[in-house]
Amino acid sequence: MNFAIVLRRLGLSLLGFAPFMLTPLVVAALHGEVRLFRPFIDAGAIVALAGLLAWFAARKAAGAMRLREGFLFITLFWCVLSLAATLPLLFTGALHLPFVSAFFEAVSGLTGTGATVITGLDALPRAILWYRAQLQWLGGFAVAVIALAALPVLNVGGMQLYRGDPLNPTRQDRILPRARDIARAFIIVYLLLTMACASAYWFAGMQPFDAIAHALTTVSTGGFSTHDSNLAWFQNDAVEMVAIFFMLAGGISFAVHLFALRRLDPGIYWKHAETRLFIVLVLWMSLLAAAYLLSHHHTASVFDVTLNAVFQVVSIMTTSGFRTEHYADWPGFLPVLLIFIGIMGACAGSAGGGMKVFRVALVWLQGLRELRLLVHPASEAPVKFAGRLANASVVEAVWGFFAAYTLLYTLLMLLFMSSGLDQVSAFSAVAATLNNLGPGLGEVASNFAAVPVAAKWVGIIAMILGRVEIFVVAVLFTAEFWRH
Repeated sequence: MNFAIVLRRLGLSLLGFAPFMLTPLVVAALHGEVRLFRPFIDAGAIVALAGLLAWFAARKAAGAMRLREGFLFITLFWCVLSLAATLPLLFTGALHLPFVSAFFEAVSGLTGTGATVITGLDALPRAILWYRAQLQWLGGFAVAVIALAALPVLNVGGMQLYRGDPLNPTRQDRILPRARDIARAFIIVYLLLTMACASAYWFAGMQPFDAIAHALTTVSTGGFSTHDSNLAWFQNDAVEMVAIFFMLAGGISFAVHLFALRRLDPGIYWKHAETRLFIVLVLWMSLLAAAYLLSHHHTASVFDVTLNAVFQVVSIMTTSGFRTEHYADWPGFLPVLLIFIGIMGACAGSAGGGMKVFRVALVWLQGLRELRLLVHPASEAPVKFAGRLANASVVEAVWGFFAAYTLLYTLLMLLFMSSGLDQVSAFSAVAATLNNLGPGLGEVASNFAAVPVAAKWVGIIAMILGRVEIFVVAVLFTAEFWRH
């Protein structure tokens, strides 16, 4: 294990993150919030100094980052940057947050979870609202890059299926060159989507600040809003339709966006198997939700009910977590259905969370294969996805991920319950944090402000595990990983 390489990369990551501590100063200056200069300047200086010291200590580190260093770096990347992101929330006197709550908010922001412990958003300084939105935007980009640059190389949870994907900007087997190439390729797409989303929100009726802040958290599928009532505050159908479109865009692999842009061919979205399945599932779930809601809301218009159904389905399935109303108050089975589609989540290589559509598809296809083999034991029944053969190692990796996910979900639910949450709240709290979803049911339907301190720590662990991928962290606790 070459710890110096990991330390050097962490130092560079902190140095790259530090300047973003200063962008809220522009917002503070524009809105007369001069008292917030000091917290952000102090936090930026501390992060920059820590990054400089880490880089200087390991500046002579040589060699490529191998698999072991990759596992350690990805885990520490999210933990260290989350700690760094906590500093401005601790230093500002406008929030009065204890450390665990500030850390929870920072982790939720960077991982794009959108679960918050802050109330009274409408009265908060705009610099803080901007900082929260910026955290989600940065985290969403990092998620997409790591998902297609590192996880396929590390053979995590079936992501090796994408090593040969022709939609990937690069198919190198080394982590750092892939990360650099993919980051360069994706940044233009990410910026274009963000600018288009902000413009669309503005034309739909939002004020410029709200439009930009919500664009940052929509494209990144984060869900942080500048208002306590979330997007319901605007009471604007056009705003909701803009959010639906760009939440869907954030839930689709940025590699697919890049390929479609380079070819100037929107048909690419339908040709890509995972994207096509994702869109079909969104349509079916939206129709089901709309039909069930219409059967229980006889006085509401068909348009309003359908728009609300589509909005919530897209918001939950992309793990954005925006809301126009509390889906926990929906009738019948719909709240639990939305939790389950949030567990499935969005596409691999997107900013969305969850298990990912391709994994659920492979589990389904493998189940059908087993049924065929029961009838025809001697037949060959290969599993194919996206036009490519999913070999045994990929299928086994996906099943291993599914088993680990189920066990972890159970453990986290028990931990939430032991901290004082009831069964429904604990079940949905795991879904909300482990899948980087945000809103849940019961006590966590609106926010996590009132949950016990122990539950906040469980949520922090769950959010990091959900964003890092379970096996990336789990492998660090094996003896084999640390042996030479």
